[in-house]
Amino acid sequence: MSEVNWDPPTASSNSTNSTIYFDAENEADSDQAEVSCSTTVTDNFNGHETTKNLTADDDGTHFMPMASVCKTMTATTLTDEEASVDKPQSATTASSSRPLAKALDLHESVDTEVNIMSHDPTWKGQKKHIFILSEAGKPIYSLHGNEDKLAILFGIIQALVSFVENSQDVITSIKARGIQFVFMVKSNLIFVAASRTHLSVAQLQMQLNDAHNQIISTLTYSQLTKIFNQRKNFDLRRLLEGSERLINNLLLNDSSGKKISNNVFAFLTNSIRILPLQSSVRTSISQAIKENCSKIKNLVFAILLAQNRLVSLVQMKKYSIHPADLRLIVNLIECSESFKPSENWTPICLPKFDMNGYLHAHVSYLEENSPACLLLLSVDRDAFFVLSEAKQAITEKLKRSQCIEAINEAVMQTTRGKQQLNSIGIPELRHFLYKPKSAAQILCSEIVAPYTNLLDFERLESLYCDLLERIRNSKRPLKLILETRSNEVALAWSTEYYELFVVFDPLTQKSSVTKDVDKLIKWIEKEYDTYFIRTHPTF
Repeated sequence: MSEVNWDPPTASSNSTNSTIYFDAENEADSDQAEVSCSTTVTDNFNGHETTKNLTADDDGTHFMPMASVCKTMTATTLTDEEASVDKPQSATTASSSRPLAKALDLHESVDTEVNIMSHDPTWKGQKKHIFILSEAGKPIYSLHGNEDKLAILFGIIQALVSFVENSQDVITSIKARGIQFVFMVKSNLIFVAASRTHLSVAQLQMQLNDAHNQIISTLTYSQLTKIFNQRKNFDLRRLLEGSERLINNLLLNDSSGKKISNNVFAFLTNSIRILPLQSSVRTSISQAIKENCSKIKNLVFAILLAQNRLVSLVQMKKYSIHPADLRLIVNLIECSESFKPSENWTPICLPKFDMNGYLHAHVSYLEENSPACLLLLSVDRDAFFVLSEAKQAITEKLKRSQCIEAINEAVMQTTRGKQQLNSIGIPELRHFLYKPKSAAQILCSEIVAPYTNLLDFERLESLYCDLLERIRNSKRPLKLILETRSNEVALAWSTEYYELFVVFDPLTQKSSVTKDVDKLIKWIEKEYDTYFIRTHPTF
């Protein structure tokens, strides 16, 4: 085992920054609003003297800064046009000014709208809001509250996005008064996150991507495109009715949803968690699935899940499943209690596999009280009864080999997190994440005190978000981070083969960290086949 190298690599030089800063003249503390676009937008505003009045109340109202930025940008555009009133106006300038003029006209209305929402108990005090609207500004989804009551605000968002697009650019983020606004435009839809959480711009973009994938999974990309090509102002909510719970669960997988769970770390690393099993048991499970499915035509994937973790995956030759698609499947099972008592047949689009078509999934639990859920995904819409017979045969074989009992025991063990940490033999160790770079899988130690308290878990989540952002930064990635904070000592280490994030108690010395990390790596190498799947069998 090689020694840990504690010397961080030399950082590369800074890259060109295309951020716009608006100096606040009406605020005593002179806070800044930071708008991130690309170089074109920056050039368009060079030399313009702009002002803003950014106010963000502590009552959870997040949208005054956006309205103020819209108003400021509009005023600047109109002033330029007035200065050149005798000159011919280009088509681009005219089209660019119209949406922002509209936004300015709506500014007072959106103030009233936000004031009303600020008293809504489902809205007030939330740390994160997510909005989805059509490119025509039609409300589709709001994480909190009723999107129908936000029609004017959605018009402001649509106008801002249109203004930047008319400048041949794309708006990505605005930061004002501690609120991070992140934008994403895809498939005729506009996604916006407004967050006071510790999630970075890139991490919020990942959540917006998850929401987009969930919509595609429900409708398919081709159907979505066809709908908006025919009617730009189509109300998409009619087709998405019932899927809101799936989007909600994806977007509330962090502490903003009042959840204490390792699921957020799987999301942040774009990975899947694996149910710990002895390799011989997992091999028996995969073999039982393969034997009973290998002769079924058009079967693409057989997936066994338990407690939001992958137990086994068997796939058709030459095909593989993307972790983003697998997360959609895990999310579907987690949100669908109705799957438990019966066999189910449901269409599902996996955007990374085929965004334009559905797979047809036979979904059932192995036994009535078992946490193990089996999904058999086929391109044949008439394969229900064939797959039902295969499921029964798989269940019988897993019963005889006592594999179902092993799965049940493994799920129970995941609730005994302290035993897992004690087995490693590092008293100072509080929590860790380990992700091999060769697989989209992650090992998270079970959550134990003090992180069983929501406030302490938020601190742990914030710490990992920060370390991940610095280790994976596209401009200046770090290889090694060791920090001593008031509540814990944290380490992040990226090697050629894995990423490791470890949290120790605050009194741990640097010399002890070195020894403890070496000991932890050796334990992971020893238990690797219990916590990871090296290869997936094929039909």
